[in-house]
Amino acid sequence: VVTCVTEISFLLRILFLFIAEKHSMYYIYTALSKPVDLPGIYQFTAMGLLDDIQIDYYNSEEQKKIPKQTWMKEKIQEDYWEKGTRSRKSKEQWFNVNIDILMKRMRQNESDLHVLQWRHGCEVEQQGHEVKFSKGISEYAYDGEDFLSFDIKESQWVTSVDAALPTKRKWDNVPILNQYTKGYLEKECVDWLNKFREYGDKELRHGSSPTVHVFAKRSIKDKSKLKLTCVATGFYPRDVTLGIRKSHTFLSEDETESTGIRPNHDGTFQQRKSLETQEDEKAEYDCFVSHRTLKETIIITWGYSPVMI
Repeated sequence: VVTCVTEISFLLRILFLFIAEKHSMYYIYTALSKPVDLPGIYQFTAMGLLDDIQIDYYNSEEQKKIPKQTWMKEKIQEDYWEKGTRSRKSKEQWFNVNIDILMKRMRQNESDLHVLQWRHGCEVEQQGHEVKFSKGISEYAYDGEDFLSFDIKESQWVTSVDAALPTKRKWDNVPILNQYTKGYLEKECVDWLNKFREYGDKELRHGSSPTVHVFAKRSIKDKSKLKLTCVATGFYPRDVTLGIRKSHTFLSEDETESTGIRPNHDGTFQQRKSLETQEDEKAEYDCFVSHRTLKETIIITWGYSPVMI
């Protein structure tokens, strides 16, 4: 039964890759309570991510919103960046004021470092030319812990943190602000997401196919066993199906180790999975990779792969 469920799960994931595309756009703001004397770490930063690719950036040192993709620079007029810079400067001031308020509210020492973050944006599903809103998120974290988030269905803020209750009550007492937040997430954010994807048509829509490698190595824990690893890298968009099969039957997630999907430096993604098995069973395994940029599924066996020492 477990094997059957695993097979069905993988098949559904593969089918979904080709039926519905998922796209997202998020903005992430990070404020520190005081400057940190470390290279590349600023007291305030803001970045935009479209389908997990950085599209714009701002920090408290340069204080200028800049494009991070060539197509953003070429296709968006200068006044967009000027308005964006003014908006980022305003948010930087807001964060500086509010992180100070939170520290005082929680009676924290000003000599300690504290971090306030805000992530907001939307996700859509696309089938053909039809794009539908699927998720909207506006959430705050303080020192790496959940602090306050927007319930889009109820149009109100929710929290389980006592220190966030005064903020929740204050914001919920201004219904028009919550209506604006809901409207932005469901409509304006989706409009910008579609517009940016249209601007980046060539880079974003065509995608990049995965390169797949398999290798076998002696297990560190048990020298009589082999560790089989499958790596898919260089793919975009992010959604991929990577599975290890034994005798053409997919293994469950519990039977393999996975890194999860991780970003590469060039905006593409990678994932690896591995397992340990007896050496004489190596030929029974293969790596199965499906991605919407591939015309055919990639299947590579470990049968003839050399054992790495």
